[in-house]
Amino acid sequence: MKRFAIVLAAGQGKRMKSKLYKVLHPVCGKPMVGHVLDTVKKVECERSIVVVGHGAEAVKSYLGTNAEYVLQEQQLGTGHAVKQAGALLSKEEGTTIVICGDTPLVTEETLQAMLDLHARKNAAATILTASMDHPQGYGRIIRDTENGSVLRIVEQKDCSPEEDAVKEINTGTYCFDNAKLFAALEKVTNSNAQQEYYLTDVIGILVREGEVVEGYMTDDCAESIGVNDRLALSEAEAFMRERINRKHMLNGVTIIDPGSTYIGADVTIGADTVIYPGTTLAGQTVIGEDCEIGPDADIEDSRIYDGAKVKRSVLCQAEVGKETTVGPFAYLRPGAKLGEHVKVGDFVEIKNASLDNGSKVSHLSYVGDAQVGKNVNIGCGAITVNYDGYNKSITEIEDDAFIGSNVNLIAPVKIGKGAYVVAGSTVTRSVSDNEMAIARTRQENKPGYAEKLRARAKAKKEKAQAES
Repeated sequence: MKRFAIVLAAGQGKRMKSKLYKVLHPVCGKPMVGHVLDTVKKVECERSIVVVGHGAEAVKSYLGTNAEYVLQEQQLGTGHAVKQAGALLSKEEGTTIVICGDTPLVTEETLQAMLDLHARKNAAATILTASMDHPQGYGRIIRDTENGSVLRIVEQKDCSPEEDAVKEINTGTYCFDNAKLFAALEKVTNSNAQQEYYLTDVIGILVREGEVVEGYMTDDCAESIGVNDRLALSEAEAFMRERINRKHMLNGVTIIDPGSTYIGADVTIGADTVIYPGTTLAGQTVIGEDCEIGPDADIEDSRIYDGAKVKRSVLCQAEVGKETTVGPFAYLRPGAKLGEHVKVGDFVEIKNASLDNGSKVSHLSYVGDAQVGKNVNIGCGAITVNYDGYNKSITEIEDDAFIGSNVNLIAPVKIGKGAYVVAGSTVTRSVSDNEMAIARTRQENKPGYAEKLRARAKAKKEKAQAES
């Protein structure tokens, strides 16, 4: 049986009070609609149709070719939104999931369980429900007391006292027999106070036609959260973060303080890695086994190999090899690539540069647009001067070279294998293998000259005061 998905993402989201379109607000680093689309794909939906309206181009730009799109030019209700997908899906046979783009907490496991119930009961529609202690504002699920099937959904304002006491609510996620969905949509009217076409009316139509309508109750009430304002966004973030951290811990990762650890939805972490407090892991970051990350590490779209340690440092689009140490207070910018057993220490910045196995940049240095070989030592305060105001040039440092403290390497320049650059040098010409380079003037000491400088400065100050 084919499966399809319709993701409703056309609403403006005025209550977000934001220039960013609602479904593009991130939860744990990924836009909400991205979470939803990923989830429906995991349950093997062959086609995913995203209904766009406000902010259509922004949504399409983010999702790209991962979905098909239909435009709801006027927002005339959820039923009207689903109907826009008819041109693409109405002639298909199979099961269609309808889900809102602002419900990022719905899980693959829940959707699969709902689909399984739908198939087992040969239902025309199955509603994802949840039980709430305080269900005010939600539509209530009214079931047949004999067989447990759904009879109707009653909105809060229309509830009788008995219906108001029901704790099972409609989450707004459904699966339908596709043909029966679009047939019923043709019968939905806008005869209501809002003059809108409601998807919930399809349930009533199917029941009246004698079709089976089921409800699957999720075990996790958080899955019912639809994000309509910043408060709900923060709640979704907290639930998602707890879920992500729990998954990693159950997979063998030690998180010292989950409450102060922020891990993105697409981050991968190997077993026996320890994550210390204050750490943020974002994007497509991949961390190997037996690593130590943090405290206070900020890592995005980076790859950290087994046994590496990153402490109080910022990494963006960087690569850290096995058993390599980074930090504290280092900054690895895009293109930084560290080999195995490399040391990058405090207040070191690496940008678009590779350091091969065993090399060290221990403190207070900048290495940019450079290729550094094996077992190279770069001293304190050394700089690869890669930019002349117009162009960026490459510095090459070959294996076993020694770069002394406060050395400036003016690119383009090459330091040969085993070469030695004396501290304080400004190097403008390449250094051959095993050569020693000294590029500094001879020191000259002038007796008594410091006293003359102080006297001159004092006289200048007194003159300025007299003139004022």
